[in-house]
Amino acid sequence: MTMKACIDVGGTKVAVSLADGTGAPPVGRRAEPTATTGDRGALARQILRLVDEVCADLGVDPASVTQAGVSSCGPFLFADGLVEVSNPNICGGMAGPGRGLGNDWVSVPLEAPLRERFARLRVENDAVAALEAERIWGALQGLDHCAYVTWSTGVGAGLCVDGRVLRGKNGNAGHAGHTFASDDPIGLLCGCGNWGDVEALVAGNAVQRRFSEGGWADAAALMRTAAAGDAAALAVVDELCRVLGRMLYNLVALMDLQRISLGGAVFWHNQDLLLPRLQHEVSSRLPALTAGVRLVPAGLADKVGDYAALALVH
Repeated sequence: MTMKACIDVGGTKVAVSLADGTGAPPVGRRAEPTATTGDRGALARQILRLVDEVCADLGVDPASVTQAGVSSCGPFLFADGLVEVSNPNICGGMAGPGRGLGNDWVSVPLEAPLRERFARLRVENDAVAALEAERIWGALQGLDHCAYVTWSTGVGAGLCVDGRVLRGKNGNAGHAGHTFASDDPIGLLCGCGNWGDVEALVAGNAVQRRFSEGGWADAAALMRTAAAGDAAALAVVDELCRVLGRMLYNLVALMDLQRISLGGAVFWHNQDLLLPRLQHEVSSRLPALTAGVRLVPAGLADKVGDYAALALVH
């Protein structure tokens, strides 16, 4: 049976697994932190090495894996018509040394080196791919006006209106995390170079930069403290949900959505704390637009990234 590579590229980690084309879950998963050192080809080499390692784990001839779906963080840009990734958590040259990534990349090649390996290749923004997976197997089945939103190292969305998935001129539709939410530049430098966009305020790595003086080393520590009832931590969580919740409301207002499926590490591991606050931010505004709109956890749970890549070769 022909096996297909399912490749999930995130700002924090790269994961690779194989699928047999029957719709069965991917198997043989390997994951490791996303390459951010060396030359610009480091990410593509990492992906191809992981494909070979998964093949070895499963006893599959690597030469037989001729198809691949790549669910990748963005934004994307094109070089000679092929996708490169210009992601603020991978490319240190976007914001400069203020973010401390240790490289001067502004983009890294993705599609070109993978096309040298795979005869059939489909590359999509990870939120778009997750949206497709949620519409096939998850919490957005049967819906024509919906979105998938990830709250993790980055913040992004996949959008579907009138049954059509929106992509835009470079496949970057849905990058709501890089819309502006504040004009206060104090500590709010996003890795993309923007000051005060949504991602700079609420992304997982933004919590450490903004609130470490409060004693919370990272988002997980903040959420644990808030869940235990600490008033100061709860106030910070309320502020994070106010920012992200307004972004979600804006998506509903712009796209007239029925439902938004939520995933990503920050949301998924703290959904009991976050979901009611986010729902309130949406539901408390303009009933003509928001009545009946539901925010729901991703139906594919913490496997949405793996299924996102699978959806591209389904």
